[in-house]
Amino acid sequence: MSEPKMTPHTQTVLRALLGRSADGERRAAVLADGLYGLELSKMTDLPNGTLFPLLERLRQAGWVERYWEEDDIAEAEGRPRRRFYRLTDKGAEQAPQALAAATVATASSTSARPGLIEGAL
Repeated sequence: MSEPKMTPHTQTVLRALLGRSADGERRAAVLADGLYGLELSKMTDLPNGTLFPLLERLRQAGWVERYWEEDDIAEAEGRPRRRFYRLTDKGAEQAPQALAAATVATASSTSARPGLIEGAL
């Protein structure tokens, strides 16, 4: 599959999976272990109907992998297993570049908008 489209939602999810909003220790854990669905939903403020199809598109592009946590961990905590999502090697390599390109594209498209008066909507 081709490279995922860098929509604002995609950018938000990739930043979360890169651990961009976390401190150094947490960032390493996010990259290694990933985040479970509810945790991602809370971090990104995206509803499930937006988040999970987006994660599936990233998975099909080879940028994200998903896995179930081990049964004994969930049982010890008395809850169902969680499904985790983390960047693949390909995703960890390409996501920062794609985010940087999307940021440049957004900045250039909003900085020069002919016909608009500065400060006007």
